[in-house]
Amino acid sequence: MTETLIALTCAHVLADFLFQNKWMVANKLRFGGLAAHGAVVAGLTALALGGAPWAVALTTGLHLAIDAGKARLAVPGLRAFVADQVLHLASLLAIAAIWPTALSDGLWPRLGPDLLPLLVQGMVLVAGIVLATRTGQFVVGLLMAPYLGALQEEDGLENGGAMIGLLERGLTFLLVLSGQTAGVGLLMAAKSFLRVGTANENRRMAEYVIIGTLASIGWALLVSFGTVALRNLIDMP
Repeated sequence: MTETLIALTCAHVLADFLFQNKWMVANKLRFGGLAAHGAVVAGLTALALGGAPWAVALTTGLHLAIDAGKARLAVPGLRAFVADQVLHLASLLAIAAIWPTALSDGLWPRLGPDLLPLLVQGMVLVAGIVLATRTGQFVVGLLMAPYLGALQEEDGLENGGAMIGLLERGLTFLLVLSGQTAGVGLLMAAKSFLRVGTANENRRMAEYVIIGTLASIGWALLVSFGTVALRNLIDMP
Protein backbone atom coordinates (compact mmCIF):
# COMPACT_ATOMS: atom_id res chain seq x y z
CA MET A 1 0.00 0.00 0.00
CA THR A 2 2.81 2.41 0.83
CA GLU A 3 4.40 2.09 -2.62
CA THR A 4 1.05 2.62 -4.33
CA LEU A 5 0.36 5.69 -2.18
CA ILE A 6 3.77 7.10 -3.08
CA ALA A 7 3.03 6.64 -6.79
CA LEU A 8 -0.41 8.26 -6.46
CA THR A 9 1.01 11.16 -4.46
CA CYS A 10 3.83 11.76 -6.92
CA ALA A 11 1.35 11.86 -9.82
CA HIS A 12 -0.90 14.24 -7.87
CA VAL A 13 1.94 16.61 -6.97
CA LEU A 14 3.12 16.75 -10.59
CA ALA A 15 -0.42 17.25 -11.93
CA ASP A 16 -1.36 20.00 -9.47
CA PHE A 17 1.88 21.93 -9.11
CA LEU A 18 3.99 21.33 -12.21
CA PHE A 19 1.69 20.53 -15.14
CA GLN A 20 -1.35 22.63 -14.21
CA ASN A 21 -1.07 25.93 -16.04
CA LYS A 22 -2.81 29.25 -15.36
CA TRP A 23 -5.41 28.61 -18.06
CA MET A 24 -6.52 25.39 -16.37
CA VAL A 25 -6.80 27.15 -13.02
CA ALA A 26 -8.76 30.07 -14.48
CA ASN A 27 -11.19 27.76 -16.30
CA LYS A 28 -11.94 25.22 -13.57
CA LEU A 29 -15.64 26.14 -13.80
CA ARG A 30 -15.71 25.39 -17.52
CA PHE A 31 -15.71 21.95 -19.08
CA GLY A 32 -12.58 22.60 -21.15
CA GLY A 33 -10.39 23.66 -18.26
CA LEU A 34 -11.57 20.88 -15.95
CA ALA A 35 -11.26 18.25 -18.70
CA ALA A 36 -7.74 19.36 -19.60
CA HIS A 37 -6.63 19.11 -15.98
CA GLY A 38 -8.38 15.75 -15.68
CA ALA A 39 -6.48 14.45 -18.70
CA VAL A 40 -3.20 15.46 -17.05
CA VAL A 41 -4.19 13.78 -13.77
CA ALA A 42 -5.25 10.59 -15.56
CA GLY A 43 -2.14 10.45 -17.73
CA LEU A 44 0.31 11.00 -14.88
CA THR A 45 -1.51 8.57 -12.58
CA ALA A 46 -1.51 5.86 -15.25
CA LEU A 47 2.18 6.50 -15.89
CA ALA A 48 3.05 6.36 -12.19
CA LEU A 49 1.12 3.14 -11.57
CA GLY A 50 2.04 1.49 -14.85
CA GLY A 51 -1.59 0.73 -15.60
CA ALA A 52 -4.40 0.05 -13.07
CA PRO A 53 -7.24 1.61 -15.13
CA TRP A 54 -9.86 1.39 -12.36
CA ALA A 55 -7.57 3.12 -9.87
CA VAL A 56 -6.75 5.77 -12.48
CA ALA A 57 -10.44 6.36 -13.24
CA LEU A 58 -11.42 6.72 -9.58
CA THR A 59 -8.41 8.95 -8.83
CA THR A 60 -9.27 11.25 -11.72
CA GLY A 61 -12.97 11.37 -10.87
CA LEU A 62 -12.38 12.23 -7.21
CA HIS A 63 -9.71 14.78 -8.12
CA LEU A 64 -12.02 16.61 -10.50
CA ALA A 65 -14.93 16.50 -8.03
CA ILE A 66 -12.76 18.08 -5.32
CA ASP A 67 -11.43 20.72 -7.70
CA ALA A 68 -14.90 21.60 -9.00
CA GLY A 69 -16.23 21.90 -5.46
CA LYS A 70 -13.37 24.15 -4.43
CA ALA A 71 -13.81 26.37 -7.51
CA ARG A 72 -17.53 26.82 -6.84
CA LEU A 73 -17.67 27.00 -3.05
CA ALA A 74 -14.35 27.97 -1.50
CA VAL A 75 -13.10 31.48 -0.85
CA PRO A 76 -9.59 31.72 -2.33
CA GLY A 77 -6.88 31.72 0.32
CA LEU A 78 -4.60 29.57 2.41
CA ARG A 79 -7.43 27.79 4.24
CA ALA A 80 -9.09 26.77 0.99
CA PHE A 81 -5.75 25.58 -0.38
CA VAL A 82 -5.03 23.46 2.71
CA ALA A 83 -8.55 22.00 2.78
CA ASP A 84 -8.30 21.16 -0.93
CA GLN A 85 -5.00 19.32 -0.49
CA VAL A 86 -6.22 17.47 2.63
CA LEU A 87 -9.21 16.19 0.65
CA HIS A 88 -6.95 15.11 -2.21
CA LEU A 89 -4.65 13.27 0.20
CA ALA A 90 -7.63 11.55 1.85
CA SER A 91 -8.85 10.38 -1.56
CA LEU A 92 -5.41 9.01 -2.43
CA LEU A 93 -5.25 7.16 0.90
CA ALA A 94 -8.65 5.61 0.18
CA ILE A 95 -7.62 4.53 -3.31
CA ALA A 96 -4.35 3.04 -2.06
CA ALA A 97 -6.34 1.12 0.56
CA ILE A 98 -8.72 -0.22 -2.09
CA TRP A 99 -5.95 -1.19 -4.54
CA PRO A 100 -2.85 -1.63 -2.31
CA THR A 101 -0.92 -3.60 -4.96
CA ALA A 102 -1.80 -1.38 -7.92
CA LEU A 103 1.84 -0.42 -8.46
CA SER A 104 3.38 -3.86 -7.92
CA ASP A 105 0.76 -5.45 -10.21
CA GLY A 106 1.35 -2.92 -12.97
CA LEU A 107 3.75 -2.72 -15.88
CA TRP A 108 6.91 -1.52 -14.17
CA PRO A 109 7.84 -4.64 -12.11
CA ARG A 110 7.56 -6.76 -15.27
CA LEU A 111 10.39 -4.83 -16.89
CA GLY A 112 12.92 -5.99 -14.29
CA PRO A 113 13.04 -7.20 -10.68
CA ASP A 114 15.15 -4.25 -9.56
CA LEU A 115 13.15 -1.54 -11.32
CA LEU A 116 10.36 -1.10 -8.75
CA PRO A 117 12.57 -0.04 -5.79
CA LEU A 118 14.43 2.43 -8.01
CA LEU A 119 11.16 3.76 -9.38
CA VAL A 120 9.71 4.30 -5.91
CA GLN A 121 12.93 5.99 -4.83
CA GLY A 122 12.74 8.31 -7.81
CA MET A 123 9.10 9.16 -7.16
CA VAL A 124 9.83 10.03 -3.52
CA LEU A 125 12.59 12.40 -4.61
CA VAL A 126 10.57 13.95 -7.44
CA ALA A 127 7.55 14.53 -5.19
CA GLY A 128 9.83 15.91 -2.48
CA ILE A 129 11.57 18.47 -4.67
CA VAL A 130 8.29 19.65 -6.24
CA LEU A 131 6.63 19.93 -2.83
CA ALA A 132 9.61 21.83 -1.44
CA THR A 133 9.84 24.28 -4.34
CA ARG A 134 6.64 24.76 -6.35
CA THR A 135 4.13 23.80 -3.64
CA GLY A 136 6.06 25.94 -1.21
CA GLN A 137 5.68 28.86 -3.59
CA PHE A 138 1.88 28.62 -3.32
CA VAL A 139 1.89 28.06 0.44
CA VAL A 140 4.22 30.96 1.20
CA GLY A 141 2.49 33.22 -1.33
CA LEU A 142 -0.92 32.61 0.24
CA LEU A 143 0.51 33.04 3.74
CA MET A 144 2.10 36.37 2.85
CA ALA A 145 -0.79 37.75 0.79
CA PRO A 146 -2.49 39.57 3.72
CA TYR A 147 0.70 41.58 4.34
CA LEU A 148 1.10 42.90 0.80
CA GLY A 149 -1.29 45.80 1.35
CA ALA A 150 0.99 47.28 4.01
CA LEU A 151 3.97 47.51 1.65
CA GLN A 152 4.90 50.34 -0.63
CA GLU A 153 5.49 49.45 -4.24
CA GLU A 154 9.11 49.28 -5.21
CA ASP A 155 11.01 48.44 -8.35
CA GLY A 156 12.42 44.97 -8.79
CA LEU A 157 12.87 42.18 -11.28
CA GLU A 158 9.66 40.70 -12.62
CA ASN A 159 9.02 37.45 -10.69
CA GLY A 160 12.36 38.00 -8.95
CA GLY A 161 10.95 37.24 -5.50
CA ALA A 162 9.34 34.03 -6.71
CA MET A 163 12.60 32.88 -8.29
CA ILE A 164 14.55 33.65 -5.09
CA GLY A 165 12.03 31.60 -3.13
CA LEU A 166 12.27 28.65 -5.51
CA LEU A 167 16.06 28.70 -5.32
CA GLU A 168 16.25 28.96 -1.53
CA ARG A 169 13.76 26.11 -1.05
CA GLY A 170 15.50 23.99 -3.66
CA LEU A 171 18.89 24.55 -2.06
CA THR A 172 17.45 23.78 1.37
CA PHE A 173 16.03 20.50 0.05
CA LEU A 174 19.35 19.49 -1.50
CA LEU A 175 21.33 20.47 1.60
CA VAL A 176 19.12 18.38 3.90
CA LEU A 177 19.14 15.34 1.62
CA SER A 178 22.92 15.51 1.32
CA GLY A 179 23.29 15.72 5.09
CA GLN A 180 24.61 19.30 5.06
CA THR A 181 21.96 20.84 7.30
CA ALA A 182 24.44 23.43 8.61
CA GLY A 183 24.41 24.93 5.14
CA VAL A 184 20.79 26.02 5.67
CA GLY A 185 21.98 28.43 8.35
CA LEU A 186 24.57 29.85 5.99
CA LEU A 187 21.88 30.25 3.33
CA MET A 188 19.68 32.24 5.70
CA ALA A 189 22.63 34.34 6.86
CA ALA A 190 23.61 35.15 3.27
CA LYS A 191 20.07 36.25 2.37
CA SER A 192 19.83 38.36 5.54
CA PHE A 193 23.14 40.04 4.72
CA LEU A 194 22.01 40.86 1.18
CA ARG A 195 18.77 42.43 2.49
CA VAL A 196 20.37 44.46 5.29
CA GLY A 197 20.00 47.69 3.31
CA THR A 198 16.26 47.16 2.94
CA ALA A 199 15.96 46.44 6.67
CA ASN A 200 17.53 49.81 7.48
CA GLU A 201 15.37 51.75 5.04
CA ASN A 202 11.95 50.12 5.36
CA ARG A 203 10.90 48.30 8.52
CA ARG A 204 7.69 46.93 6.98
CA MET A 205 9.58 45.47 4.05
CA ALA A 206 12.21 44.05 6.40
CA GLU A 207 9.55 42.30 8.49
CA TYR A 208 7.85 41.03 5.35
CA VAL A 209 11.14 39.57 4.09
CA ILE A 210 11.93 37.97 7.46
CA ILE A 211 8.50 36.33 7.75
CA GLY A 212 8.63 35.18 4.14
CA THR A 213 12.13 33.77 4.48
CA LEU A 214 11.32 31.87 7.68
CA ALA A 215 8.12 30.50 6.15
CA SER A 216 9.89 29.54 2.93
CA ILE A 217 12.85 27.78 4.51
CA GLY A 218 10.66 26.30 7.27
CA TRP A 219 8.42 24.72 4.63
CA ALA A 220 11.44 23.39 2.72
CA LEU A 221 12.90 21.91 5.92
CA LEU A 222 9.60 20.22 6.76
CA VAL A 223 9.33 18.64 3.32
CA SER A 224 13.02 17.71 3.24
CA PHE A 225 13.01 15.94 6.61
CA GLY A 226 9.75 14.25 5.64
CA THR A 227 11.35 12.98 2.45
CA VAL A 228 14.35 11.63 4.35
CA ALA A 229 12.09 9.96 6.91
CA LEU A 230 9.99 8.33 4.18
CA ARG A 231 13.07 6.99 2.41
CA ASN A 232 14.28 5.50 5.68
CA LEU A 233 10.83 4.06 6.44
CA ILE A 234 10.64 2.11 3.22
CA ASP A 235 14.30 1.12 3.50
CA MET A 236 15.47 2.49 0.17
CA PRO A 237 19.03 1.97 -1.06
